[in-house]
Amino acid sequence: MRVDWDGLAGPLRSRLAELAADALGEMRAADVPAQLRPVVRFAPAKRAKLGQAALIAALRDSAVFRTAVVDWCRGERPEALSLTDDDPVVVAAAAVLQESPVAAHYVELVALRTEQGQLRGERDSAATRAEKLAAEAERLRAELAEAKVAVERACGQNSAEADRLRKRLREQGVRLKEAKDDAEAARADLERVREDADAAIAEIAAERDRELARAREERLRADRAAADAETARHSAREARQGDEVRLALLLETLDGALGGLRRELGATGSGPRPADVVQRVRSHSGATGQVQDVAALDRLLALPAVHLIVDGYNVTKTGYPELPLADQRDRLAHQLAALAARTGAEVTLVFDGADVLAVPAAGPRGVRVLFSEPGVQADDVIRDLVAAEPQGRQLVVATSDRAVVESVRRRGAYAVPSAILLSRLHRV
Repeated sequence: MRVDWDGLAGPLRSRLAELAADALGEMRAADVPAQLRPVVRFAPAKRAKLGQAALIAALRDSAVFRTAVVDWCRGERPEALSLTDDDPVVVAAAAVLQESPVAAHYVELVALRTEQGQLRGERDSAATRAEKLAAEAERLRAELAEAKVAVERACGQNSAEADRLRKRLREQGVRLKEAKDDAEAARADLERVREDADAAIAEIAAERDRELARAREERLRADRAAADAETARHSAREARQGDEVRLALLLETLDGALGGLRRELGATGSGPRPADVVQRVRSHSGATGQVQDVAALDRLLALPAVHLIVDGYNVTKTGYPELPLADQRDRLAHQLAALAARTGAEVTLVFDGADVLAVPAAGPRGVRVLFSEPGVQADDVIRDLVAAEPQGRQLVVATSDRAVVESVRRRGAYAVPSAILLSRLHRV
């Protein structure tokens, strides 16, 4: 059921205009709808009253303005959006602004209560008028009694005075009769107003009961929907757990079958290792431990299980020293990630950690990024990495530091000048 904006009761229109006017005062000038710009110039205290028609029209016609008013209420007056308030006007305004399914019912309820209040006002006015007429009748009765007394006193006076008094008495009698008739009419009007008010109250009570019943039904439907959703989620979890159990059993079966196949074929892994092949390639390559060009570096990176260790700042300060340190680290790490993806080599990038305030959680894919501990130089970390590798594995260290070059070559690693590595990275 849609809301009849033209039929909104007076209190509800005032409530909506007040909320819209308060929100309008907090909006930026660029966000104010064109039809409300004259209203913004009103004094804040008079904005809701003088601009009520324009504000209600904007709420009715502009979903954007209505949403802006709701957002302002959430931030500044969250109680204005409550659908459980004791005041039906507050609840109706909140339902209309939020486009609640029960908004039209609350609007009708407020209209009925407003009409009930008007009927009560008419009834009270009629009762007051009846009381005034009754008092007037009493006064006239008192005057009539006084006239009768005067007539009795004037019985001994001349006939002209008696006629005058009789005339006055007749006039008072006519006025008394008119007052009685007016009083009876007022009583009839009061009774009619009472009957209309009782009928309106009964209708409002019945409508309220129907609204409550509909609200309870909607709440029950919502509860059932929530229960169904929870059941579906539980079923999905159980199904996923079952799939995981079946996958684990399948992997165990495949693992057992693979082990049996290895035993059947006698594949024990005792043949030549990649390091043995690397040693032979190295012995036939004629290399001396110092890489002199990009082609030689490509041959080394093509070997199986090769490990490239890079002296970070030595390379970046050779290639792009004008960049900030953080940008140097980021650029080199991403270039090495592309190289690792092309060659399949294991890449470790080492930086001095002394000037790094926040160590990144992880580097690019395929690149291990290390920072030396406080008081430890990156050169020492590179030496430790070379020493930790098993004998026979192909190691390539990219640095132009002579001390590092000499120490890693003594341990069997190849040394690549930073300029050659940069030339290779520019080709990636």
